[in-house]
Amino acid sequence: MRTRIRNILRWLYPGMRVKRWILLLVVSLAALVFALYGILGVDAARSLRDPYPQGLAINLLLWVLGGAGTIVSLTCLVRSIARGVAPDVRMKPSTMIYRTRVLEKGPRVVAVGGGTGLSTLLRGLKEETTNLTAVVTVMDDGGSSGRLRQEIDMLPPGDVRNCILALAEDESRMSDYFQYRFTGPSELAGHSLGNLVIAGLEQATGGFDRAIEAMSDFLSIRGRVLPATLAKTHLRATLDDGTVIEGEAAISEDPRAIERMELSTSPVEPYHAVLEAIGEADLIILGPGSLYTSIVPNLLVPGIARAIEQARAEKVLVANLMTQPGETTGFSLRDHLKALSSYIALARFDAVFVNSQPPAGEILTHYEDEAAEPPRDDLDDGNEYGLAIIRTDLLGFAHWAGKETIKHDPRKLARAIAKETAAFSAARRTSTP
Repeated sequence: MRTRIRNILRWLYPGMRVKRWILLLVVSLAALVFALYGILGVDAARSLRDPYPQGLAINLLLWVLGGAGTIVSLTCLVRSIARGVAPDVRMKPSTMIYRTRVLEKGPRVVAVGGGTGLSTLLRGLKEETTNLTAVVTVMDDGGSSGRLRQEIDMLPPGDVRNCILALAEDESRMSDYFQYRFTGPSELAGHSLGNLVIAGLEQATGGFDRAIEAMSDFLSIRGRVLPATLAKTHLRATLDDGTVIEGEAAISEDPRAIERMELSTSPVEPYHAVLEAIGEADLIILGPGSLYTSIVPNLLVPGIARAIEQARAEKVLVANLMTQPGETTGFSLRDHLKALSSYIALARFDAVFVNSQPPAGEILTHYEDEAAEPPRDDLDDGNEYGLAIIRTDLLGFAHWAGKETIKHDPRKLARAIAKETAAFSAARRTSTP
C-alpha cells in the first residue's frame, strides 16, 4: 500500500509540470459544470441567468473557456507525463496514442534477411506495426564485424546493429552516434561505436542474445531483433568451376558464379526464439538483400527454411532493385527466384513485390563500372511458383560511402506491404470498432 501511495505521489514532485495542469483541469471542469447548470436553468445556477439578461452570455462564455481549458490541460498533462517517463519524447499526444494503441494491434511480422536491405525494410515497417521480429544473419566476416570475430571470438554485430538502429524510437539522433567509426592509428580505428557497445554488452551480460536485448532496451526499439543462430559458423560457397571459398567477404568479392552455398560447420542450431516467432507470425517477409550473403545464410540454418514453409502465415518476397557484382551479375528476377528456390520452397509463398519505377539513367552510370544493373523483369502471373506479382513504385535513394545509391524507399515499401497483404487488412478490420 505504501509503495502504491509513493508511486502516486511521485507524479507530484516539483519540476514534473503536472500539478498546474491538474489544477487547470479541475477549474475547467468546474466551469463546464456550472455553465451547463446555468444554461439548462438548474436552480443552483439560475441566479446568474434570471436576474440579469447577461446571465446566458456569461454561462456561454464559461462553457467556451471551460471547454478550451479542459482540452489544453488534458493535452499538456499527457505530454508532461510522457516526458516524465521518457524525457526525450517530443511527439504530439495523438501520435503517442496512435503508436501505443494502433501500432501494437498490427499484425505479427517476421522479416528475414540481413545487410542494408533488412534495415531499410524495418525502418518503414515500424510505422505500420510494432509487432516486428527481425531475423538477422550472423555470418559476416568483413570490416569491423570480421575483426571483432577474430579478436574477441564473438558473433558479428554489424547487421544486428543496423537493424536495432532502424527500429529505434529516435533513429536519426542515435544513428549518428552508434554508426560513428573511430579514426586514428590504433586498434579501435575502423570500428563502429555500435559494434563496440554490443561487444561490451555481450561480455557484461554473458551472451550475444542478451546483449541484443540490452541494447534494444536502451534504444526503445519498436519490435525485436533476433540472430538466426548463436553458432559461430561461416559461409562456404562452391563456384561453378568447382572452387570452394569460405567467408562472406571472400564470396562477395569473387566474380565467379555461385553454384551452391553451405555452412562451414555442422550441426548448427537455430536460435529457439526465431522458430517461435515464425510459428506465431501473421506475415513473413523474405528480402530485400544480397541473395547469397544476406538472405540464403538464414535459410542454411537447419530448421528455419522448414519452419517458414510450414508456417500458417502469409508469406511474401521483396525483389532486389539491383544486381550485385559477383553474386548475381546478369541475373533477371526469374534467375533470382530460381536460385532462391534451391533453399526454400517458393510455392509456399503468396506474392513477390517488384519495383515498377526505373531509376534515372544518370545514376545508373555510376553502377556501370561495378557491373551492376536493375534485374530484368521477366516474371508473369503464370510463373512456376504460383506467386502473385505486385508491381509498384518502390524506388528510393540513400547516401552510402559518400555517394548516392539506389535503395528501396522505406515508406513506399512498407505502405505497399500494408496495402497489398491480407495480414494487414485483417489487422485493420480487427482494430476497427
